[in-house]
Amino acid sequence: MQDDKPWVIGEFVWTGFDYLGEPTPYDDSWPSRSSYFGINDLAGLPKDRYYLYRSRWNTSDETLHILPHWNWKGREGETTPVFVYTNYESAELFVNGKSMGIQKKNHATPQNRYRLMWMDVKYEPGTLKVVAFDKEGKPVAEKEVKTAGKPYKIVLNPDRKTIKADGKDLSYVTVSVVDKNGIECPTATDQLKFKVTGNGTFRAACNGDATSLELFHLPTMKLFSGKLVVTVQSKTQVGAIQLKVTGKGLKRGDLNLNSVN
Repeated sequence: MQDDKPWVIGEFVWTGFDYLGEPTPYDDSWPSRSSYFGINDLAGLPKDRYYLYRSRWNTSDETLHILPHWNWKGREGETTPVFVYTNYESAELFVNGKSMGIQKKNHATPQNRYRLMWMDVKYEPGTLKVVAFDKEGKPVAEKEVKTAGKPYKIVLNPDRKTIKADGKDLSYVTVSVVDKNGIECPTATDQLKFKVTGNGTFRAACNGDATSLELFHLPTMKLFSGKLVVTVQSKTQVGAIQLKVTGKGLKRGDLNLNSVN
């Protein structure tokens, strides 16, 4: 509405993050135990919908996000619609190099207005590629999503590598797994274990799964959609912190953090 009515100065979305409780519309569907309607999941990881809002709210940075992932074993030849959230007005989609055509945003429906949709794509393993165009029709950005192979290696990505040695500060480490070619595995559900040594401690873990009954404070958890988040807390001594993440059959992930005054 803020795009059409001059008297609307903004919008409010409930909620920015999922939270424990109110698993609407699955209130009676055990083991659902947290909300589903957040822009980010319970672990703070962005859902696909995050990029829809980003494409509208962030006017300074580029947004070009393809969904869904492209690991659908058993769906070969079946219709699998592809959406793109972007701040560009049009884009062309390719499946393994074959053009699926150019889509442009329009005002026919709210869906067409804020996303680009290719509804008749047939799934085949390989590469989804989208090329976005500016208002003059010139290609200005592109993005690819590839079918992943078997999980091979654990990858650790902290929001901060340096934290305060006050016994309270936290580093949130996103844990994912990739195949031998470095492609993220979006369907991985491996059980992982966490160990923190040095001048820090393991605080908690969360995978964003609204049906998971695993305990946040134990140093083990399954991946959900190929990811989870580990929280590392500082001690009161300055120095190095080591995080090791292991999983059966996976190359271990190692991360060095640092705590300072």
